[in-house]
Amino acid sequence: MTDIAVSKARVCEEIERRSDEIIEIGNDIFAHPELGYKEFRTSDIVGTMFKKMGLEFQDGLAITGKKARIPGREHRLNVCIMGELDSVLCPDHPHADPKTGAAHSCGHNAQIASMLGAGFGLVFSGVMSELDGDVTLLAVPSEEYVEIEYRDSLRREGKIKFLGGKQEMIAIGAMDDIDISMLTHLSTFDDPTKKARIGGTSNGFIGKNVFFRGKEAHAGGSPEKGVNALKAAMLGLTAIDMQRETFRESDTIRIHPIITKGGDLVNIVPADVRVETYVRGKTIQAILDACKKVDRSLRAGALALGAEVEIRTLPGYLPNSNNPNMVDLHHKNLASLIGEDSVGVSVSHTTGSTDMGDISAIMPTIHPYGGGVRGQGHTKNYEIVDPYLAYVVPAKAMAMTAIDLLANGAAEGLRIKSEYTPLFTKETYLKMWEDAVNAE
Repeated sequence: MTDIAVSKARVCEEIERRSDEIIEIGNDIFAHPELGYKEFRTSDIVGTMFKKMGLEFQDGLAITGKKARIPGREHRLNVCIMGELDSVLCPDHPHADPKTGAAHSCGHNAQIASMLGAGFGLVFSGVMSELDGDVTLLAVPSEEYVEIEYRDSLRREGKIKFLGGKQEMIAIGAMDDIDISMLTHLSTFDDPTKKARIGGTSNGFIGKNVFFRGKEAHAGGSPEKGVNALKAAMLGLTAIDMQRETFRESDTIRIHPIITKGGDLVNIVPADVRVETYVRGKTIQAILDACKKVDRSLRAGALALGAEVEIRTLPGYLPNSNNPNMVDLHHKNLASLIGEDSVGVSVSHTTGSTDMGDISAIMPTIHPYGGGVRGQGHTKNYEIVDPYLAYVVPAKAMAMTAIDLLANGAAEGLRIKSEYTPLFTKETYLKMWEDAVNAE
């Protein structure tokens, strides 16, 4: 019988020994942010580290993704530790890429560092030879749902089916052999005594890429000969705002459009105006109901001005939930590393979104939050102030949880899998999104 405590100690010792390297990886990625489906440099770093661990890996999954499997002595279960490759757009961030505006103001660089760190511990400690299942390390592209028009062009070219990387992994079959998944995101906490948090649920959403088309005319000399697509868009967005009192508070609806193109020249009546938005909510049904109101509002704006509107509805993300059995396991491991009082356990609902929600709908999943950062995510003030807490502690905690799941016949992991009821199979999941984006 495997002594779980001894195995965890060996893995943590190995991760600790390599902590400087793990921090260096995280800092390097932080300094070179890349946007979704364009993370080639970051993906190359992952490949180099997989080779260092002696792992064979699949390359080019969902364009930039990489997948490596660490075999155990038996193969009763496959536990996936994920990391997200991409950054967000934040051009005012002091470490933003001056050409693209990309910045790691959401901490995905820490996810890759901690995923690789967990791999270092599991591989170089030798504990996998004592475990009865496998661990898959998965570098996933494109969690940040940005540059919608660009990604929609990839979809229309047949290069991807989904704008989110984990969804694409499901669609291409990269998740077919995985039973349980986890990744650690970074966050700031309202309670300054907390250094990590686990549990709770979050919103899902559907994406919209909207094109208003009018008629050009000289804006000063003959505006009456034009059809102002910008005003049509503004009226449509105003109509959405007027719908807000019809949304139930319990559905936590969030709609936050941006105009990505407002016209071509200031002295020409705008004829080409483009809008991107999410329609977020707590449940799929609430999201679909809100989408109907959003579409109706956008069409009303176009109708009033005599413009045309094309609304492209795109698959977003499902609401996220954390598996309670896995929460219990991971909580204990975090508490052993940073102290019970430093770990927050949440049962509340948050209104952000992650494509980990799609994974949580088909297998047991956790999406804990680590500390070591300050400032608000997705803003210029976001920075990592404690790299050890941000990169190394999550690596240890995830590796320890993998040991819990796979030790002694993988009994705990198999129990968690057997007690989990998936919302979807892969087939019904893909059909659900197809129906959702085609719903009128």
